Amino acid sequence: MTPAEETLKKYYGYSSFRPGQKEIIEQVSSGRDALVLMPTGGGKSLCYQIPALMLPGCAIVVSPLIALMNDQVEALCANGIPAAAIHSNRDEYTNRELLYDASQGRLKLLYISPERLMLELDHIVERLPISLIAIDEAHCISQWGHDFRPVYTQLSVLKQRFPNVPVMALTATADRLTREDIARALGLNNPFTYIGSFDRPNISLRVMNDPGKKQRLRIIASLIDKYHLDSGIVYCLSRKKTEAMHEALTEMGYKSVCYHAGLLPREREAAQKAFVNGEAQVVCATIAFGMGIDKSNIRWVVHNNIPGNIESYYQEIGRAGRDGLPAEALMFYNFADIITRRSFVDESGRREINNEKLDFMQRYAEATVCRRRILLSYFSEECIDDCGNCDNCRTPRQRFDGTILAQKALSAVIRVNNNEGIQTIVDILRASARKEILDKGYHMLRTYGAGRDLTPSEWNSYILQMIQLGLLEVAYEDNFHLRPTPLGMKVVKGLQKIELTIYEAPVYGKKTSARQEPKHVLSPDEQLLEQLKQLRKKLATEEKVADYVVFSDASLADMVTHQPEDIDAFADISGVSKVKLAKYGKKFLSVIRKHKGLKASPPIGTSQKETLILFDAGMSPEEIALLKKVSLSTIYTHLISWIDEGKLTDFRRLTTLEQYQTVSHLFDTDPDNAFSRLEGAMGIPGYIIRAVLAEKRARTS
Repeated sequence: MTPAEETLKKYYGYSSFRPGQKEIIEQVSSGRDALVLMPTGGGKSLCYQIPALMLPGCAIVVSPLIALMNDQVEALCANGIPAAAIHSNRDEYTNRELLYDASQGRLKLLYISPERLMLELDHIVERLPISLIAIDEAHCISQWGHDFRPVYTQLSVLKQRFPNVPVMALTATADRLTREDIARALGLNNPFTYIGSFDRPNISLRVMNDPGKKQRLRIIASLIDKYHLDSGIVYCLSRKKTEAMHEALTEMGYKSVCYHAGLLPREREAAQKAFVNGEAQVVCATIAFGMGIDKSNIRWVVHNNIPGNIESYYQEIGRAGRDGLPAEALMFYNFADIITRRSFVDESGRREINNEKLDFMQRYAEATVCRRRILLSYFSEECIDDCGNCDNCRTPRQRFDGTILAQKALSAVIRVNNNEGIQTIVDILRASARKEILDKGYHMLRTYGAGRDLTPSEWNSYILQMIQLGLLEVAYEDNFHLRPTPLGMKVVKGLQKIELTIYEAPVYGKKTSARQEPKHVLSPDEQLLEQLKQLRKKLATEEKVADYVVFSDASLADMVTHQPEDIDAFADISGVSKVKLAKYGKKFLSVIRKHKGLKASPPIGTSQKETLILFDAGMSPEEIALLKKVSLSTIYTHLISWIDEGKLTDFRRLTTLEQYQTVSHLFDTDPDNAFSRLEGAMGIPGYIIRAVLAEKRARTS
């Protein structure tokens, strides 16, 4: 394995990287700046954590939220990685101690907010041996981003202060404009740019016309029941709606918490902790909740109201199914919510751009084509196949060959040199005599009147479908003019056919009945999965950590698939690091073995194998004894047995050179009394003496 792959297996328990990760890690490790776009749950954090472990010094990770920092640090420490976070919730003495630890090489990753980084910048420049700088949620630096934060603009000085340190910008949600803005604003030097697929095929997408309050509650309740050992999120438009949803679910007997900006900091922290640790089944929240939440077993996300833009929607649904297992995203759509959103936009400082983004969100909600294709096209990812895992794919509308119709619209866009928006293109196609059309000479174009057989509503619908399918893009920075994409040019040239759905006038407020979920009898594999989840919950509660910090749902699913019977097989399970193997291996093996009708206790020798695995991973005998909660003498007994079997040759980590020479000399000169003299007058522990003798045997055999 490469050094990066060895690090991945040792600390994270994975045998291979996800697409793009290895290439990003190699580029950053060589000292190059990088701009990384990966969907939520795509593995962005590994792209800087692995180089941080491989490079000398300490990596600085800029993160916007305390909760996000704490979650990341907790997960890293659980895998034996020295990491810490500096923030305002810690006393200043602790923050100073952590900065000192970083300066002394005791930390590999130091998380810090952008505000605190600017405050400590001179200190960090002078004293910290920095390996790399990672800027998470980098879209916050862009004026075009959906979550612009002025403090992020101060990060532009980093490349000036650290010209030789690689800087990584990472985000899960950035359209074309935002991506370009990030690299410019941070002053990245010829960055390696990786744009991962935004496709999250494991998330089922569904939009439902608002069926009314009672039906909505029943549908949400059915999701809680369906995933009763996992978690879900309900996003609401306002604090008032959030509290009302929380109260309603609580009255129905569900473990719910409420989260919004109007709560006191300690109340928000308590709600988030209860949700992350699995004490709550559902969190009812505004958009203030969720950035950076690394909880892998969120199985569903419901939007009780339409979000304000595609970026927010994509980021929020991406909090489900981070482990790659099936998850559900449901949005209730009510036209009244659009009106409320418009009022929010009118009060914002970026009225025009926010209105356009809300328009696109509305088109998504009302779309009749594959919803995943709409999301992917928004992020400039070409896709010509339907996903089969959204409501429009499962119950498709009637379609027709729309190639010629699309060619007419695309031709009109090209003939006006990409200088007009939707309405003008529709007017040209319908032969409008509007003064502006005539003044610009558009009535002389060959496409003028080419679509007069369709109504304005029909043309609007079909052009919106073309945008959603990725044939056209909206140039927000250029007065929202339309531009053909590479896929659109293929259609114009007759190289690609396209299907559109037949236009239907929208109907608002249509009642939709909630279907009752049938009772489900658990299969043997599902029973085992539930038992493993219950054990995980017990261990997480004892250690006061989130469930996923013990093991992710994906790891538990892999245990169910392979059902290992011994420690060697358990070590091959995805997500089982060296530390977790020793810490939890026997407990999970016991459940699996009992499920298979075997004796619960693992085979004889399991404990010794754990010791060897941990020693090979670089842990000292003292660290292993502490982790396994056994005596140091027991650990040495294990290691000595592996020396005698020829499977341990790293002798120098067992004894000091002085100990080896002293013990060796006495056994060479006075073998009959050596042991008693060494243990007695010299105070050398018996396990050290036995380790030296084992080494001597190995060297002479």
